[in-house]
Amino acid sequence: MERNHTMMQFFEWHVESDGNHWNRLRELAPELKKRGVDAIWIPPVTKAQSAQDTGYGVYDHYDLGEFDQKGTIRTKYGTKQQLQEAIQACQDNGLVVYVDLVMNHKAGADETEVFQVVEVDREDRLKVLSEPFDIEGWTKFTHPGRGDKYSSFKWNFGHFNGTDYDAKTNKTGIFRIVGENKAWNDRVDDGFGNYDYLMFANLDYNHPEVIREMLDWGKWLAETTHCNGYRLDAIKHIDYDFVREFVDQVKAERGDEFFIVGEYWNSDPGACQEFLEIVEHKLSLFDVTLHYQMHAASQVGKDFDMQTIFDHSLVSSNPRNAVTFVDNHDSQPNEALESWIDDWFKQIAYALILLREGGYPCVFYGDYFQIGGEEVIEGKKEAIDPLLYARYHKAYGEQEDYIDHPHIIGWVRRGAEEIERSGCAVVISNDEAGDKRMFVGAQRAGEVWTDLTNTRDEHIVIEEDGFAVFPVNGGSVSVWALPEFDL
Repeated sequence: MERNHTMMQFFEWHVESDGNHWNRLRELAPELKKRGVDAIWIPPVTKAQSAQDTGYGVYDHYDLGEFDQKGTIRTKYGTKQQLQEAIQACQDNGLVVYVDLVMNHKAGADETEVFQVVEVDREDRLKVLSEPFDIEGWTKFTHPGRGDKYSSFKWNFGHFNGTDYDAKTNKTGIFRIVGENKAWNDRVDDGFGNYDYLMFANLDYNHPEVIREMLDWGKWLAETTHCNGYRLDAIKHIDYDFVREFVDQVKAERGDEFFIVGEYWNSDPGACQEFLEIVEHKLSLFDVTLHYQMHAASQVGKDFDMQTIFDHSLVSSNPRNAVTFVDNHDSQPNEALESWIDDWFKQIAYALILLREGGYPCVFYGDYFQIGGEEVIEGKKEAIDPLLYARYHKAYGEQEDYIDHPHIIGWVRRGAEEIERSGCAVVISNDEAGDKRMFVGAQRAGEVWTDLTNTRDEHIVIEEDGFAVFPVNGGSVSVWALPEFDL
């Protein structure tokens, strides 16, 4: 029987810009595998506009830390050779690697160009505020440090449909480039009227040369890094037809087992369902709705009805396409989508994603190790490790829910014959201490179970009828299971 799979997002916004991150991954690979992680999502591997950039201000898609560009050979995370060594080390230790792709924009152009634009309303990008006028925009990318190696494609303003800065007047705004066949892409999220434009110089996926170049790059990157999958950044801002074609072409070349997950940051489950239909369910999406539900639960405490925690979540409607997560680099404090889940609820949240049947859970580097920067937030490795252990060894078999109380909920995993001593009972409280009587199976009668989280020290004996009363502390989670050795 196949073991449960668990992903780790191996970065947070404030990872040190010391060029050693790929080395850290290489060294940690054996330990992460031992803890129950078997997939690693790594940050963008491409050269950004500076060595401090987290990778989303992408400058040259073909420079993986190989060429002297933007004042550096390495990226924030290291050199191309260190990247390849880290991926190899992961795979040698039984971990697959997913690379983060930024395909919506380019930043840090080499030269300016003069071209015509109209200014549009920030709140409604379909509303034009000006007649066409000339600006001097940073849109010419010649990549002089790389030259024509890997790709001879040179970017100019014709390959973009919007930018945010006029160097001539030192003015910022949202400027839509005008000209033949120039418009925002229609097949994008409808936020702000049309959410094609996000930042920097925005790629124009109405342009056949752009489509061809980005498809070629996607195949080249997989071949060059030997990665096992992709995380697609900001796909609600990218032409949906291109996303579908990209997934089709990459999978045609790499095989259906090449995993692709998209960041479609929209808490409207209807929008996510619609997007999955457009891409024919060939990729997964992050479960943003569940993240916001858990954030709300952490904020309001006992006023949150825990019976509703999975309402409208992607893992409820499309468990095979849902990547569940607690927090990430965008939701961490002081970042663009800040919605940080409160400390008291973190372990509960990880139990909600790690110990259930549906979804592909992702553990956040910032939660596990720490968040750096000016305000350090200590990691919660000690709280997460028991849950990773339970996921790998215990959380198998039929799931029966006891999500029938506003404050104390639980579920049982019955276990699988192929995995010795598997099965568990999970109890969560968002209020006072309490308990849940749950059925774990008549064949379990007489077994002595303990709490893997070590928050309760009782030994629970399974009753003759297969039921037991499983206690939990207030504002806490307990994971009851047969210990590794009989007591």
